[in-house]
Amino acid sequence: MSVIEHLEALRRVLIVSLVAWGVATFAAFFVSRPVIGFLSNQAGINHLIYLQPAGGVLIEVKVALYIGVVIAAPIVIQQVWWFVSPGLHVHERRFILPMIVATIFFFAIGVAVAVFALPLYIKILNSFAPPNTVYLADVGGFISFVLLMTIGFGLVFELPVVLFMLGMMRIINSRWLYKNRPYWFLGLGLLANFLTPGADLVTPLIMFVPLYLFYEVTALLLKVLRR
Repeated sequence: MSVIEHLEALRRVLIVSLVAWGVATFAAFFVSRPVIGFLSNQAGINHLIYLQPAGGVLIEVKVALYIGVVIAAPIVIQQVWWFVSPGLHVHERRFILPMIVATIFFFAIGVAVAVFALPLYIKILNSFAPPNTVYLADVGGFISFVLLMTIGFGLVFELPVVLFMLGMMRIINSRWLYKNRPYWFLGLGLLANFLTPGADLVTPLIMFVPLYLFYEVTALLLKVLRR
């Protein structure tokens, strides 16, 4: 493909992705209120407050925007893979559909793990509060924390997809992954500790264990495929 063709393909990807996000956000606005209630109940918070007159409406719009990202993710992911497919060999393009499914699957797992671990996160964070203080859950701050955490988990859990794609493009291989296993073990451990709150050992393991398993399985899969 020429440079002009690449730019036209990129423009198509951006337009389709933005339209999908816009439509998904509009639809998500009508379910944003139940989602806020579900997240607060999941976190064990009975009452949420807001400090500005328009705070309630604005937070529903914000939640709709984030939900729109999640709903539109399959279309965005499909467009991204469509954009990179010309850089793959013909025999490698047969992996595009499985990779699209895997990308959506691992993103969903990350979001689910984040929501599942939400009560533990809130409990641990509140345990570090100074004495004689009470947590009044501002709906804006609470939703921002939850949504950023869920999106962050979803993106981090794309590690096996990224490694596999790099392996198929021959940028890395299974021998490189096995050779650098100690550094990946340490790096994933540091990443898990950085992205998870608390000083205990259990909370970081919620992220570290699946990430390291994903790493090992991806390395083994690349080895089986002789990459």
